[in-house]
Amino acid sequence: MTTTTTVSNTVFIVDDDEAVRDSLRWLLEANGYRVKAYSGAEEFLNTYDADQVAVLIADVRMPGMSGLELQEELLARNAPLPIVFITGHGDVPMAVSTIKKGAVDFLEKPFNESDLRSIVARMLEQAKEDAAKLQEQKSQQAILSRLTSREQQVLERIVAGRLNKQIAGDLNISIKTVEAHRANIMEKLEVTTVADLMKIALFRSEGVV
Repeated sequence: MTTTTTVSNTVFIVDDDEAVRDSLRWLLEANGYRVKAYSGAEEFLNTYDADQVAVLIADVRMPGMSGLELQEELLARNAPLPIVFITGHGDVPMAVSTIKKGAVDFLEKPFNESDLRSIVARMLEQAKEDAAKLQEQKSQQAILSRLTSREQQVLERIVAGRLNKQIAGDLNISIKTVEAHRANIMEKLEVTTVADLMKIALFRSEGVV
C-alpha cells in the first residue's frame, strides 16, 4: 500500500522576482516554515513530489510557464496542493477563475504580511486534511483490491440492496455460494457488519478509487 510522505510546514514559492522570493522566504522562515523557492514553474515541476504535504505560493505572470498554467498542470496531475497566487497585475475575474479551480486565495502586490501568514497557516491545514483523505482513499482501494471479480460482483449487488436469493439469480449461482462469497467479502474487508461494509463499498460505487 502506498504511504503518503509528510513534509510538515513546507511552503513552495515560485516567482521569477528574486527580491520577492527572498522577502517571502525571510517572512515565512521567521515564522517557522520550511521554504523551498524556485525561479520558474518548470524548475518547480521538475522536483515536485505529489506525496508531499505542502502549499504553494505562485506568481501569476512569469517567463515561460505562467502561474495559471502551473495551476492547470497541477490539476492535470491530480496534485492535492493548495495554491495562493500573488501578482501585481491581478483583476477580479482572474481571481474568481483561479479560486474556482482550487486556489485558496489571490493577493495583489504589495500584500499585507499578516494576511499572508494567516492564509499560509490555513492552507497548511487544508493540505493536511487533503492528504489524510487521499491516504484513506488509497487504503480503501488496497482493501477492495483483495476481492476476486466474482466477489466484487456480489458486493455490488449487496450495496444495491439485493437479497441473497436475488443475487444468486442475477449471477446464476446457488444461494449457498452467495453466502460463501459474502462471508469471504466480510473477512477480506475486515468488517463485521453490513454498515461497515457499505462504508468501504461506497468508495468504489462512487468512483472515488
